[in-house]
Amino acid sequence: MPATDPPDRAVVDLLGLVALGELLAFERMAVDARLAPDLRRRAALGEMAAAEIGNYRRLADRLAALGVLPDDAMAPYVEPLQAYHDSTEPRDWAEAVTKAYVGDAITDDFIREIAEALAEPDRQLVLDVLHDSSYADFAVAEIRAAVEADPRVAGRLSMWARRLVGEALSQAGRVATAEQGALTALVARSGRVDVPGLFRRLTAAHTTRMAAAGLNN
Repeated sequence: MPATDPPDRAVVDLLGLVALGELLAFERMAVDARLAPDLRRRAALGEMAAAEIGNYRRLADRLAALGVLPDDAMAPYVEPLQAYHDSTEPRDWAEAVTKAYVGDAITDDFIREIAEALAEPDRQLVLDVLHDSSYADFAVAEIRAAVEADPRVAGRLSMWARRLVGEALSQAGRVATAEQGALTALVARSGRVDVPGLFRRLTAAHTTRMAAAGLNN
């Protein structure tokens, strides 16, 4: 029987990173749902959490098919991702949906850029598990409703969003230049070699997102 080639380390690392992100998003949304002001919103966030754990399972199954334990693939990223969530715990519903909108979106942008270097089927799998527009639409509607109910909230949420993006970019930088270097190699493969350029694009997309939610950058 011919030997099976070992899986591409960079692919395994990216799948592990995304899988851990989905798992932590599930945990966070399940907790944040308790901050919802009514059952409708609580159910909406609960449904989103269910989608996150479904995405995690798809990624874990793919890693297993590559002969890799999901725990091993996720392990290098536990510290930076957990640090981000621990340092950005929302105090109320408005902060929770702003975190979902700002933090998750900038993470998705970061992953989308790197995923361009993947071959199929991994490229499509990663793109499939990123949040769709309905997720952002829900968060934007909630942010706008909070600001309409109390215009003073806009300043607080704008400051909160700036903190979120600062923390997210800091942790993304740690991930992109991790010791194992595999994700940096993927950035290079994608033809977007300069990490500073990547972060400029992430920041520009964030500015557009803030305007869409009626917040100040």
